[in-house]
Amino acid sequence: MNNKNKLVNISLAGLLVGSMLCSPVIAGELVINTDTSDPAPKAAFETLIKGFESEHPDVTVKWNLFDHEGYKTSIRNFLTADAPDLANWYAGNRMLPYVRSGLFEPVDDVWEANRLNESLKPAAESMTIDGKKWGVPYTYYQWGVYYRKDLFAEQGIAVPTNWAEFKAAGARLKEAGITPITIGSKYLWTTAGLFDYLNLRTNGYDFHMALTRGEIPWTDERVRNTMSHWKELLDAGFFIKNHAAYSWQEALAPMVHGKAAMYVMGNFAVAPLRDAGLGDDQLGFFQFPEITPGVPMAEDAPTDTIHIPANAKNKEDAKKFLAYLARADVQAEINKTLGQLPINTQSEVGDDAFLQAGAKMLSSAEGLAQFFDRDAPAEMAKAAMEGFQEFMVKPERLDKILSRLEKVRGRAYK
Repeated sequence: MNNKNKLVNISLAGLLVGSMLCSPVIAGELVINTDTSDPAPKAAFETLIKGFESEHPDVTVKWNLFDHEGYKTSIRNFLTADAPDLANWYAGNRMLPYVRSGLFEPVDDVWEANRLNESLKPAAESMTIDGKKWGVPYTYYQWGVYYRKDLFAEQGIAVPTNWAEFKAAGARLKEAGITPITIGSKYLWTTAGLFDYLNLRTNGYDFHMALTRGEIPWTDERVRNTMSHWKELLDAGFFIKNHAAYSWQEALAPMVHGKAAMYVMGNFAVAPLRDAGLGDDQLGFFQFPEITPGVPMAEDAPTDTIHIPANAKNKEDAKKFLAYLARADVQAEINKTLGQLPINTQSEVGDDAFLQAGAKMLSSAEGLAQFFDRDAPAEMAKAAMEGFQEFMVKPERLDKILSRLEKVRGRAYK
């Protein structure tokens, strides 16, 4: 990819922000910082940068590539001290601290000039804070209910679309000796996905996002209502036993062996389920069903984004890059490599059945949550996920759990 006209500088885990502090500004140079160091994201960004440079031969891209942990500890420093022209991050509440700190540049002009409110509509709300757009999203993936459709067929169960049907499906599975839902809560975050959907379906997107922003007490009756729905599933024995001892991967086994029928999970579960031997005639997907009638259907769809730092030196070329990134053909190409979904509604989606189902569902979503541990601050997310796991094991402790989370809320958002 490098040649005498193009410069791509890749620095991995040991990259020191200080090494960039005295970098001279070069005319036509576009500096991009990302944490896309895993093989597929790295390959996708190589393709992305090469394509952009081929269409903009007057622009040379300097790409600083961090490992994930190094990026998380460095981003605030480099945004403040010596900002790149572009930096990747995440949508929703995860970008809120950098917006509030004045470290990200609003890019409404890019959205308006390229009609992105139409083409990127599924993620438009999650990119909006205080009425302004703060970056461009380029990939996401769906969460929902992955299930053994052959087991459903054997038991005469239709895909449930509401809470009553969901509970009835679980009851029928239990009668047949099949555990309705598998989950591995050893590493906690799987419980957060379940909470997200129960809360989104009980109280709606706006409430859920306000809760993760710390604006609503955990002792609020509406939160208790969410937890009461969760308790209905616990009381009915819908979850596998000893789930706290299993990782999310280990919890796939009961589903593979036909001992459990459903898993509330992200689309990344499909590959290991297929690798374990489940064919597409056995494995299916459906949208988490309605709980409160009339509450619009929002979804968990972690969304990756690129932003212009407020202190960027080359904002003109940075906006050209964002416009390029937003294009339907570009998003289709990079998401083939990522194995995820393009956000541009005009992009072609691969013929994989689960990607097709996800694209259809997310394109009509009321809103996109980013997953609990992205939407909430780290301290709040950790405490809440610990509480969710505890609740699944000891639901009688709900009052103590919610009181404890309310105390954490008082600290985590200061």
